[in-house]
Formats: sequence, structure tokens, C-alpha cells
Amino acid sequence: MKRISLKIDVDTCHGTQVGVPALIGILKNHGAQASFFFSLGPDRSGCGSGAESLRRYYDLSSRLNGRLLPGPDIGTRCADILRQTHEAGFETGIHAWDRVHWEERILDRENSLAETGMEKACKRFGEVFGSAPAAHAAAGWRMNRHALRLTQRKGFSYASDCRGSHPFLPVIDGELINCPQIPTTLPTLDEILVLEPGFSPEQAVDRIFQLSKAISGDHVFTLRAELEGMKFIEAFKRLLNNWKSSDCALVALSDIRSSLNIGELPRHSVEFSEFAGRPGIRMVQGKTFP
Repeated sequence: MKRISLKIDVDTCHGTQVGVPALIGILKNHGAQASFFFSLGPDRSGCGSGAESLRRYYDLSSRLNGRLLPGPDIGTRCADILRQTHEAGFETGIHAWDRVHWEERILDRENSLAETGMEKACKRFGEVFGSAPAAHAAAGWRMNRHALRLTQRKGFSYASDCRGSHPFLPVIDGELINCPQIPTTLPTLDEILVLEPGFSPEQAVDRIFQLSKAISGDHVFTLRAELEGMKFIEAFKRLLNNWKSSDCALVALSDIRSSLNIGELPRHSVEFSEFAGRPGIRMVQGKTFP
């Protein structure tokens, strides 16, 4: 049976408050499992989500003599929702401490940003859930060498920080990182809408479904609480129905991880390049490492 692992990135306070409960209800109705990766610190994306909200946020800040407005602390304000997600039986992991800061700066910083951000996120995760996090999924699939090292140092069972085709052990600049990567294998709904501007959300999810059936092996589909849990919620229900009707198992990333033999995983270099339908540099699975 083909397995589709649902990886849910939660970027904002609003997405946590509205999108996460909606997704929990949908997933339970469909008998589906999923992994929720939470932003746990300040939400600096503005009152909503996406580039337009971020632009409004910085425009307003500039009018206030350059002072950045304090964003809501997601891990504090939404702690009950985070715990309810776990209590509902879903896997939870780290997405970021400050998601906007990570995406904007991690490619330009080597040690300090990665160290501080991951340490704060791990600490907050422990405060909310009472246990250490077992998984990390980088905001925007953006990483650097030190951040990859930290996935091993922090003892994560796995990470899902990149785009690729199958699980592997990452190698960066010849250095093996002993924390398996389970990459996102399918395009996201918003990427399809960028690449196919005439498509409706329903057509976009039909394309994702077709790709998941055409390409062999297990898949990881990344969705966002702010999109599939809110704006595109009906399209996401359509995608789940398509997968269920074709006898696909809808699982958490931890289910994929539990079936892996780390000693037998291939080693692949990681590369940093643009990805179709998404501007900017992302981490992607590269060639097999000798």
C-alpha cells in the first residue's frame, strides 16, 4: 500500500488558532494521521499570513520610527491548542522559533542564528509538551551546515528539512550528518497554482494526486495550516478523499521513520538551489555521496 505522509507546517499565530483545529477535525473525520510542525516563538508575519501581511507589517513598523512591533508569542498564547494536537493523537515537532527570522537570515548566518533559534524552540517545546522534540522541519526548507549538525546534536529521530525523492542521510561539504532526512517529495498546492496560473485549487490538488500515483514509493506532502487549513480547506478535503478512495495510507512522518533502517539508508549530498514554483534558495537532496 502506498503511504502518503502529511507534513503540516504551522507558520503563524492565526494559523495555529484557526487552521490547526480545523485540520484536526478534517483529519479525524478521514481517519488520517499527520505530523504538525509548530512555530513556537514570536509571530512577526503580521496580522495574517503570507508576503502581503509581512509587507504591511514592515510598512507599519517603518512609520513608527523603525521600531518593530512585538508579535504574539505563539508558544505561550496557543499552548492549549498545541497540547490538544498532541492529545488528539498527532505527532508534533519543531518548525521554528521565529519563522520569519529563520527564513530571512539562516542562509547568511552560520552558527549563532541556528544555535539560538533551535535552542529556544527545543526549550519551549519541552515547556509545552513536557518532553523533548523528536523531529525538526525547517521553515521554508532553509538550512545551513550548522543547523544540519544540530539535528544530530539535538538527538532528533529524523528531520524533514529539504525537498527530495526518498529518505537519506545528508552529507554537507563532505561531512556526514547522522540524522535521517525525510524530504518533501510532492509539490505544494501553492506551488502548483504559481506554475499553472489558470488552475483552480481543485485542479491543483488533482495534479498533486496524479503525481502521487504516478511516482512510485512513499510520499511526503507538505501543507500549511494557513492555506489547506483555512483558505483552501475544501480543496484539501478533495485531496484526502482522492487518496482514501485509492487505498493510500495517510500517515505521520514518524510512521515513515519507524520503517527505516538507518544503517541501510543511502547517503546524499545536499544542495542549495531554487525550486520550481517557489522563489529563493532551498535545501534539496543532491547526488548519492560516494
